[in-house]
Amino acid sequence: MMLDVYYILLCAVILILIAILVLCILVVKTTTPCPVVLRSEKETSFFDPESGQTSEFPSLSDQWSIHLSVVVPAYEEEIRLLPMLDECLEYLESRKPALTYEVIVVSDGSQDGTAQVAREYTRKHGPNTVRVLELETNRGKGGAVRLGVQSARGAVILFADADGATKFPDLAKLESSLKDIVKADYLTAPDNVATSLGIVCGSRAHLEEQAISSRSYFRTLLMYGFHFLVWLFSVRGIRDTQCGFKLFTRETARLVFGNLHVERWAFDAELLYIAQRLEIPISEVAVNWTEIEGSKLIPVLSWLQMGKDIFLIWLRYHIGAWKLSKKVE
Repeated sequence: MMLDVYYILLCAVILILIAILVLCILVVKTTTPCPVVLRSEKETSFFDPESGQTSEFPSLSDQWSIHLSVVVPAYEEEIRLLPMLDECLEYLESRKPALTYEVIVVSDGSQDGTAQVAREYTRKHGPNTVRVLELETNRGKGGAVRLGVQSARGAVILFADADGATKFPDLAKLESSLKDIVKADYLTAPDNVATSLGIVCGSRAHLEEQAISSRSYFRTLLMYGFHFLVWLFSVRGIRDTQCGFKLFTRETARLVFGNLHVERWAFDAELLYIAQRLEIPISEVAVNWTEIEGSKLIPVLSWLQMGKDIFLIWLRYHIGAWKLSKKVE
């Protein structure tokens, strides 16, 4: 009887090992080692209402020309984008002339009035302040953020969600933390900061206990399960990888987005995984955050999808299907 049990266990282990081997072979055969970023000719330019013509976006490989770029990925955000941009621009305008900035709204294949809403701000504030990048098809949040970042002019680049859940005065907290990392202020020494390495992540981790009290046990279990998968397979030392309020130096953005593969919800985890692998300093700062109705995230399905993506991120890098490079264009 014991021999039969051992035999069954041995067969099970062998089958599992064969399945893992087959999975690894399939992943390698169906994966491109370096990211393939497709961008149509239309997506390389923005509309300038002052001239009535289109102008070409700059490249992230160019030298910085303003202090701050704010990249706002927006998919079907016609309603939530208005108050977010109002608050964003009011705060940034209050810091002029010491701060020069731009806001790049990336309409991620939206079929509603998202792009039109954003273009109204271009007309009001001018194309040097607000630019709209209209993607012809939906890429996913990560894909939208990447193309926006790669079109930015800033010495530092902030990625901010279109829902306005994080309030813009908290940018000062991120700036202070970045100053501690790079030992320079991007307002007074933008050259030094732009070429330094550092990421500051806004964090909602301090609000987790309050959120748990209003969630079902099942959703709480899923949340902890997702955090465990992130810790096990992706990023350690960062409690909230998914908050949509992150500040990068220009050189950091060039490196991490140049290596980024994931274009959907789990892209934040891959970004931070890449940064840790490249030994880029990362800090985490608590920010004020308010849940805004209209989220595109479906809690159970999205967490399961992200959990699968995080495992595959780890697997692809560890078997060499994805490569990391410090020399990206």
